[in-house]
Amino acid sequence: MTGPQTRTPADPPVADPWAEADAVAARVVPPRFPGRDFPVTAYGAAGDGRTDCTHAIRQAVTACHSAGGGRVTVPPGVFLTGPVRLRSQVELHLEEGATLRFVQDPARYLPPVLTRFQGVECYGYAPFIHAHDARDIAVTGSGVLDGQADEEHWWPWAGQEEFGWRPGMPHQEQDWPDLWRQAEDNDPIEQRVYADGRYFRPDFIEFRRCHGVLIEGVTIIRSPMWEIHPVLCTNVTVQDVVIDSIGPNNDGIDPESCRDVVIRRCDITAGDDCIAIKSGREADGRRVATPSENIVIEDCVLRHRYGAITLGSDMTGGIRNVYVRRCRIGGPGLYFGLYIKTNSVRGGFAENVHLTDLTVTHLTKEFITCDFDRGEGDTGAYPPRVENVSVSRATVGRARRGVLARGYAHAPIRELLLEDVRFEELAEEDIVTHVSGYTREKVTGGRDGG
Repeated sequence: MTGPQTRTPADPPVADPWAEADAVAARVVPPRFPGRDFPVTAYGAAGDGRTDCTHAIRQAVTACHSAGGGRVTVPPGVFLTGPVRLRSQVELHLEEGATLRFVQDPARYLPPVLTRFQGVECYGYAPFIHAHDARDIAVTGSGVLDGQADEEHWWPWAGQEEFGWRPGMPHQEQDWPDLWRQAEDNDPIEQRVYADGRYFRPDFIEFRRCHGVLIEGVTIIRSPMWEIHPVLCTNVTVQDVVIDSIGPNNDGIDPESCRDVVIRRCDITAGDDCIAIKSGREADGRRVATPSENIVIEDCVLRHRYGAITLGSDMTGGIRNVYVRRCRIGGPGLYFGLYIKTNSVRGGFAENVHLTDLTVTHLTKEFITCDFDRGEGDTGAYPPRVENVSVSRATVGRARRGVLARGYAHAPIRELLLEDVRFEELAEEDIVTHVSGYTREKVTGGRDGG
């Protein structure tokens, strides 16, 4: 453990985090829409799984927006479509038995649109459902959103043989150094075009600079990449959503540089992090300089792959005031419970992060991991700041370790609290180094290493 260090001042700890969580949940109010329906079938859509309904859906959205708002409804059936762009005051509603199935041809997701790929702004393939600078938008209902990604479409671009890539095939890692260099050089975003002939996969749902967002009830399957990705949005509600997509980098829900977000009662089986809070990456994150803050996650079931609750690794703009409660976590393919990912290349901060009332069945790695030595380690000029993190009233069935917390001597992790936590089966001792203010109260069953 290390002593006090010179550091950038942080916001003061929240006196009562759960009162603040209640306040966030109370002020995040889902948008409401006029009682007008615009059935896509009235504009020529057919739910036969063969007819291209892109134009019909676009007409329905335009008519709904022009009329002052309402619901664009998708009845039972399978409706084939290209990208769907929502506009202000439009709710896209999938009735029970409805499936929106997205075409597999990348050319249909052109022309390029402004997006973020792994925390860096660029022009890329259009997300399947997207909106820009809109107010009051929603995707609701009990239907299915099917991206049709598989080992022959979209997923091979990740460059992993597990997902259909083979030696000699193009993939995103060939394009990434170009975008990274452009961001480091602060090239204008208009010059960062990564679509036709490039291999950055689009997200499924991405809303950018929107206020009043609701995503509710739908089931999302077979996504090219991240499933739900609000960027620079405020007043966001994601609730009662089922995500079942274990493709490469198939994060579940990724609020990025967003403020006032509630995620509740979601059931997530992901191919990467279940819920990952982000705020931009490296030079581009410092340029945009917008944190994610005031985020409540409650009553969710988080089942598969890397982090159940993750902060980063694209967190250069910072993350603050995150409240997680009453979640069920665990499964044979889930690695971490709380996973804070950064280093001195990514930088950024994570502060006032609180979890309570968790039931964790089994993890293949740590219940809590914050390791500044991950990735590039301490090779950059931007030491991260992580402080005021607490976990209380949690039961952990099986994990490799309870805690792996590893800061830097010159930038320690500060104020990490475990209170009323019971570990049932741990394989290895905890690793806790360069942590200032590590407190364990009423912790049972853990292996407290050094």
